[in-house]
Amino acid sequence: MEHTQTPDSAVKNSKSRDNGAKLIFSDPILCAEFLRGYVDIDLLKEVQPEDIEDISERFLPMWQEGRDSDSVKKIHLKDQSLFLIAIIEHQSKIDYDMSFRLLRYIVMVLTDYANEQEKLHPGITKTKEFKYPPILPVVYYEGTDSWSASLNLKDRVYLSDILGTYIPSFEYLVVPLTNYSNLDLIEKKDELSLLFLINKLRSSSDFKELQNLPPEYFESLSRNTPEYLLELISKILAVFLYRLNIPRKEVEHFTDQIKRRDFDMLFDSFEAYDVQETRRISKEEGSTLRLITQVCKKIQKQIPIAEIAEMLEEDISVIQPIYNIAVRHAPDYNVDAIFAELHPESSESK
Repeated sequence: MEHTQTPDSAVKNSKSRDNGAKLIFSDPILCAEFLRGYVDIDLLKEVQPEDIEDISERFLPMWQEGRDSDSVKKIHLKDQSLFLIAIIEHQSKIDYDMSFRLLRYIVMVLTDYANEQEKLHPGITKTKEFKYPPILPVVYYEGTDSWSASLNLKDRVYLSDILGTYIPSFEYLVVPLTNYSNLDLIEKKDELSLLFLINKLRSSSDFKELQNLPPEYFESLSRNTPEYLLELISKILAVFLYRLNIPRKEVEHFTDQIKRRDFDMLFDSFEAYDVQETRRISKEEGSTLRLITQVCKKIQKQIPIAEIAEMLEEDISVIQPIYNIAVRHAPDYNVDAIFAELHPESSESK
């Protein structure tokens, strides 16, 4: 896991927004680690950071709105190049139109390539010898559900079973984070594995699983990781930790340890916070249960919803969903059942 130094601009230009995965793919070292270790294609097993050229800015005006996390890389191999389109899917909701979205991107990249070649060699695209470069479409998926969208565009076209080869056909590669166990990631002993270990966490209690990481894992990271990359890793981890509602002081302490290469007892401080988080959630649930009870009593007295909101000094948008569920539970008005329907995610986590 030895690295050559890459430009400091990788840190300066990194915008720590709500998108930690974008920062991963924006860095050449992390992107190279992803291609070598997580994309099962022999051609990419030896790719190095200096082989990767980010050309995403050429296509940003053409991306779908809100898709600035998608990226295009030009991978320079020994005697030729290929293009990588990387799509980052954060949500558990699956985009079933992914194959068509990628088709649009592929056409954009190939059109740009053809225009570039025409400027250098007018008329070349109409010759028999001209060939387009290969494009590898990859979807990095962070959701917890299995990816169930069709991998081939043909499956999204009706009558494709009859028209067969006349329908545009290609497949894209999905790399689901959930495919990798903690042990799988630890064995890789690279910077990306630490980021993925953190990104897999869904609650602060999950940090307990990381408290017993082998010392040699951190020794390798501490010894081989350049300063700028530790800084970038800290930014990315901060994004992931804030997503878990970890307090700012805890996040700053955690990221400061990484910057100082102090990996000893890195995850131990989060156990106490997990107790605090449990208490906070219990308090919020208790408040909601009391409100449900009050709404049910008002419904039993046949008080209109607008008056209920006014009497309880709550916005009607807060009362409306409770009211709608409660009337379906008449005449029993089981408060726990109403809460479970109002907050199914809380019930599932218990």
